[in-house]
Amino acid sequence: MTEINRHSSFDFMKYKWIFFDISLAILIPGIISLAVYKLRLAIDFTGGTLLEIQSQEKIDRATIENAAKSQNLELSSVQEAGDNSYLLRLKPITAEQNEQFKQALGKDVVEKRFETVGPTVGRELTQKALAAVGVASLAIVLYIAWAFRSVPKPYSSWKFGLSAIAALLHDAFVVLGIFSLLGDLYGVEIDALFVTAMLTVIGFSVHDTIVVFDRIRENLPKMPGQSFTDVVNFSLSETLVRSLNTSLTVLLTLSALLLFGGESIRWFVVALLIGILSGTYSSIFNAAPLLVLWEAKRKSA
Repeated sequence: MTEINRHSSFDFMKYKWIFFDISLAILIPGIISLAVYKLRLAIDFTGGTLLEIQSQEKIDRATIENAAKSQNLELSSVQEAGDNSYLLRLKPITAEQNEQFKQALGKDVVEKRFETVGPTVGRELTQKALAAVGVASLAIVLYIAWAFRSVPKPYSSWKFGLSAIAALLHDAFVVLGIFSLLGDLYGVEIDALFVTAMLTVIGFSVHDTIVVFDRIRENLPKMPGQSFTDVVNFSLSETLVRSLNTSLTVLLTLSALLLFGGESIRWFVVALLIGILSGTYSSIFNAAPLLVLWEAKRKSA
């Protein structure tokens, strides 16, 4: 029965270099953008004031900029939020300066949100965000190495763990790179919600990879006379539909949030959408082929 299933499985590994090339084609522009333009940080990280206003009639950007200039305020960005609403990011201002600014804009302006974050809070949040990602990555490697300790020899549980981290880093850099490009082209900023999205993407990426790796681990002792490549191909064929269905349900939910969730969570949802798509791809087409290449290198050594 195993032999029949083996021949009926799709040969994913035949196209592994194409899969890697697709990943590189997505990663390279983002990495270049990260190196050149970096990420456009919101006031959560840099410190400043976020002001959301709404007016009865549309206000053009020049009017807002002139009003800020008349009050000697440093306006960082203006973003439309729909329904004649606008998100303004400024250097830190007081409540009194805020009132004067709104008066300069016009009597029909209504304040919907006013938040000020100091630079100290921004630095602390940045440090905690980096620490959270680092601790999560280390914990994932250790957990996978422990969970896959029963993998038959000569295969190593550490290779499974490190391959999962490689897929995780792939997904993280895909999201970071795309948001760097969005920041440069459209002024999209990353805030505290973006950190939450990144941690969620990391968790989903590892979950999807573990599903694939666990099936490989289960099939290795069941298919002792077959090559590691055949075992991986067979395991991917078994888990492909499950992985795609799981991702599809998440993507449908996120698409609904993107359409109806409002401006405040739009880019949070976009980050999740990109990360889930990348995580589904990397767990099938990057992590498993990386294991195969690693095993081939071990045998040729």
